[in-house]
Amino acid sequence: MDNQQRSGEVHEVREGHDVREVRDWQGRRFRVGEDPRTLLAGRSRTSILWQAGLAMAAIGVLQYGYGAAVPALMERNGWTLAEAFWPLAIWTVFQAGVGFPIAYLRQRGWVGPRVLMLMGAILCEVGLLTLAHVPSSLGVLVGYSVVGGTGAGLVYAVCTSTIAKWYPERGAAAVGSITGAFAYGSVPVVIASVVALDASSWLPALDIAAVVMFLLIAISGLLFVDPPARWWPAAVEPRRWSLGTEPRRGRRRNPPAVREFSAPQALRTRALPAMVLILLCAGAVSLFDAAFLVVLARGMGADAALIALAVGLLVGVNGSSRAMAVGVSERIGRCRAIGLVLAVLAAGQVLIAVALGTGSAVSLAAAATVAGLGGGGFYPLFAGLAREYFGEDSAAEVHGIVYSAKAGSGLLGVGLGVLAVLAWGAPATFLLAGGVAALSAWGATALRRPGLPNTLPPLSAPGRAA
Repeated sequence: MDNQQRSGEVHEVREGHDVREVRDWQGRRFRVGEDPRTLLAGRSRTSILWQAGLAMAAIGVLQYGYGAAVPALMERNGWTLAEAFWPLAIWTVFQAGVGFPIAYLRQRGWVGPRVLMLMGAILCEVGLLTLAHVPSSLGVLVGYSVVGGTGAGLVYAVCTSTIAKWYPERGAAAVGSITGAFAYGSVPVVIASVVALDASSWLPALDIAAVVMFLLIAISGLLFVDPPARWWPAAVEPRRWSLGTEPRRGRRRNPPAVREFSAPQALRTRALPAMVLILLCAGAVSLFDAAFLVVLARGMGADAALIALAVGLLVGVNGSSRAMAVGVSERIGRCRAIGLVLAVLAAGQVLIAVALGTGSAVSLAAAATVAGLGGGGFYPLFAGLAREYFGEDSAAEVHGIVYSAKAGSGLLGVGLGVLAVLAWGAPATFLLAGGVAALSAWGATALRRPGLPNTLPPLSAPGRAA
């Protein structure tokens, strides 16, 4: 036992496995030795990745498909532009708002992923069916925004937390892949909505979408399993990974947290409130793009095919660029990568403003591609940064706090965004959005890792001995 303690390892035999508990130089514990195929009844952990991706693609339709469906919604219900967009703003509040409570419950093991996923599937279906069958503003706000938004938030929170548990050695990349599916998985529905959805096809289209969405979420979720607490893949030596000497360069650019922070401790640092503010602003700009592009492009008289191309590029690149952003961050660091992504987002707003001002649909498609490149990559980067700044023990809760800023993003980018478009016009509003994204980019580069000691002594007051 003494030798085991000196080596940082404790061995036990459990259910036929030689399970080792390994401690790194920070005292963090890793549970090594259990094969994922045994824990998942013969399936590899890649199967969990695919299941989560399918479920995320299903709920992404509720966010990204809504903006494409707004013209048909306004035609069917006789709504104004403001009446059509406020349900999406409130939906975002509830979708993002449940992140921290679910993370709190999941972190303590009080509720498993299957129950939450099934609840999410039911609530999402109710939300979409309400949008299909209820024409009143109040009914849509209750059914789609509150109920459907809560359901989507449950699915999002469970998928990201479960994937992070199964891929602790590359959480940012794994989470980025499934949050990417949240965006690009809805591209076929978005394009179909632009091209074919109208008041006459509204009911059958949404009824079919509701059934398919429920099945994708429920079937995927019922196969979810959490690994044991602190589980670690045997193929990656945890102490080398912690020190950054394992072959992946990303650990050198993005070292682990200086110490473990609880969620209340993290809130008392300067870094976490700054991260919340940056994501609030960046998320508002990204949601503004996704919500208004179709309506504004139709207002300039663009052809339906070109509008479908533009919005398909915006949403598709928004999702696919998330994995690319994580790869870039492995080389230059998370904060620099966030700054770069948000700078691209700012440039996209300026280009969209120019395209709308000139009335060029081709330029709008190119501008939408640039905006999409910067419109989603910051989400997985912040998920990785939460772990690397505040540790693994409360990572889900800390990331839940950061992600909850998206609730304010919906009110700012969609709710107030529609008022700005009506008051100032689309080009001016996109230029304002570009300024917000640029300020967010600057703020990201100023983030500093919490917990590091002050290496320089304070300056002495004049006339006093040092």
